Amino acid sequence: MTAAGSDTPPRGALAGLLAEARAALPGIVALRRSIHRFPERGTHLPRTQQAVLEALGGLGLDLATGSRLSSVTATLEGARPGPTVLLRADMDALPLDEETGLDFASQVPGTMHACGHDAHTAMLVGAARLLAARRPLLAGRVVFMFQPAEESGGGARHMIDEGVLETADGSGVAAAFALHITTRFESGTLHLRPGPTFAASDGLHVTVRGRGGHASAPHRALDPVPVACEIVQALQSMVTRTVDVFDPAVVTVASIHAGTTANVIPETAEIRGTFRTLSPDTRQRVRDGITRIAHHIAAAHGAQADVTLTEGYPPVVNDPACTAALHDTAATLLGPDRVHHLPAPFMGAEDFSYVLQQVPGAMAFLGARPPGIPPGGAPDIHSNRVVFDEDALATGAALHAAAALQTGPLPDEGPRVRPGT
Repeated sequence: MTAAGSDTPPRGALAGLLAEARAALPGIVALRRSIHRFPERGTHLPRTQQAVLEALGGLGLDLATGSRLSSVTATLEGARPGPTVLLRADMDALPLDEETGLDFASQVPGTMHACGHDAHTAMLVGAARLLAARRPLLAGRVVFMFQPAEESGGGARHMIDEGVLETADGSGVAAAFALHITTRFESGTLHLRPGPTFAASDGLHVTVRGRGGHASAPHRALDPVPVACEIVQALQSMVTRTVDVFDPAVVTVASIHAGTTANVIPETAEIRGTFRTLSPDTRQRVRDGITRIAHHIAAAHGAQADVTLTEGYPPVVNDPACTAALHDTAATLLGPDRVHHLPAPFMGAEDFSYVLQQVPGAMAFLGARPPGIPPGGAPDIHSNRVVFDEDALATGAALHAAAALQTGPLPDEGPRVRPGT
């Protein structure tokens, strides 16, 4: 079987890889659905961890589990010397009640795999099986990183602290790759870009302190509610008037809370939200702007504003050489018409950023929009109605495996430029 969109089948180590992944698709889908039925959140994912360990059994991998969290690290040694490549999948779910109507929908109230982490996990297990069968073609080693707590808790950072980027020979990880499934793009297509790909994610919490009183006599009180409203409006103007459109920022106030009843002016009003940026300069500019606006608007009304800004994940910044290598590998495997340049970053956040701060690598989007649905017509990730085309999981497993096989020299093909060098 030739790669989709290509008249010429891949040669060398990639020959037959996509066909093998498609043949293995029923097992990949079965694992995905079993994880989907019983989702777990946060750092403690014992059921998911056990499912991964069982699925990797018998492949001849060196398996290790985390001490701080329910992680799995699996290492595959190749037949010849070469670099270490890390492939990563996240495993945790979101606090949502599923409304997809699928026959394998979540059986855990208030918890759902709405970001595709169940698919990420199953694809990486599929890649491990493909690579274990191709060990003679593998130079160096592959580290499979199964990570909890991506949605919150920074599980990648904990796994780094526990040594996921370290190797027995001291050489460390040479390159790291990850895929993120999405319904935004046609199923089975890959979308990637060098440089910033996901945004930094920080939190904002502003408490406006006024003076409570009777709602019939606002002149005897100091109402914090209109002050809070003015701050929210000014934050939007700040973004459009002080942030470079080519180095964007997003400020979203997602929660405003004040008062307990209709006839009492409250003492305080609370504003909570998030801001997303792509560069250190804009990140600091927005932090300074939020603080300045909140303090000065509150002071102009005789009120006080307490501002707390919580630092979240840094931006995901793809290494240009690794991105180019993954693009070329994917074009060989899938056909060039299935690989696309991502024109702009995604302003969501991802803690794979912590890995890419330490080693060169790349994260790409794998399209999984169900057939027959037009662009923009499918529920997006983090929706409790999101449904993915499971046929894309074979493409994802093959892409993971191809990224590892194409890093370093291959038999009879001479030396290759390693990503990041």
